[in-house]
Amino acid sequence: MSKFGSAIFNRLVIIIPYAWLTIFFLAPFFIVLRISLSETAIAMPPYLPVFNLADGISGLVDKLGELSVANYVFLAGDALYTNAYISSLKIAVISTIATLLIAYPIAYGMAKAPTTVRATLLMLVILPFWTSFLIRVYAWIAILKPEGLLNQLLLTLGVIDEPLIILNTNWAIYIGIVYSYLPFMVLPIYSSLEKMDHSLTEAALDLGCTPIRAFWRVTFPLSMPGVIAGCMLVFIPAVGEFVIPDLLGGSETLMIGKTLWNEFNANRDWPVSAAVATILLLILVVPIMFFQHAQAKADGEGR
Repeated sequence: MSKFGSAIFNRLVIIIPYAWLTIFFLAPFFIVLRISLSETAIAMPPYLPVFNLADGISGLVDKLGELSVANYVFLAGDALYTNAYISSLKIAVISTIATLLIAYPIAYGMAKAPTTVRATLLMLVILPFWTSFLIRVYAWIAILKPEGLLNQLLLTLGVIDEPLIILNTNWAIYIGIVYSYLPFMVLPIYSSLEKMDHSLTEAALDLGCTPIRAFWRVTFPLSMPGVIAGCMLVFIPAVGEFVIPDLLGGSETLMIGKTLWNEFNANRDWPVSAAVATILLLILVVPIMFFQHAQAKADGEGR
């Protein structure tokens, strides 16, 4: 391949993902932002657009002064939405920590397992994805309900005297999120541990470190890129989760995903729901940028 052809190929490799992001991320985001700056109306669609893209650049400039941030002011003054954001962040953080505590030993065990069985262990981690996400969440209803499998097992073993109320509580949401997103935590951590130079741990042990001290001083720091990647892959979707809180958390669960759905479908208030979605995206920009920085740093160290 000539230098000219190689240069064109390199540019195409860069342009294609940026074009993909522009079409499927930036364009929908600006549509949502446009709706959030509009006014609610009893019509179809149920909002009055402040400006129309068909008017061109000149029409857009003329309409900029008419943009309204009333929906954002409304959200800032309503405790329901503030509490929904805070509750979503709290549930996402707790779920991410719980997922990490469960996933790290699994990934560590997989990395320490013989090479001949690692492929089988990876398949077992990925196996739940072969089943519909919705079906897996529904299965937890049968497990966690008062007359479900978990309570029946605990009653049979004599651990409890009466059924536990787990379904329709935050505990059920934590269980659902941890179960659903566990592979997203296991795989990046396993990838970091599997590529690690285990001679470093052996050197630490030879220099007098105990196994626990060698783990915290050598193994865990070297696996941090995988830990950070796994935490971001769990935390970011967990903040806006809707299906799990709706099915396992019940009607009283306050998360921004459910609030957004109610505004969009039940209240038919598209401008407010678009403002909720825009703020949620801006909140998630910080961990997304942190994740990208960590990935870039890990790639640089890997070279």
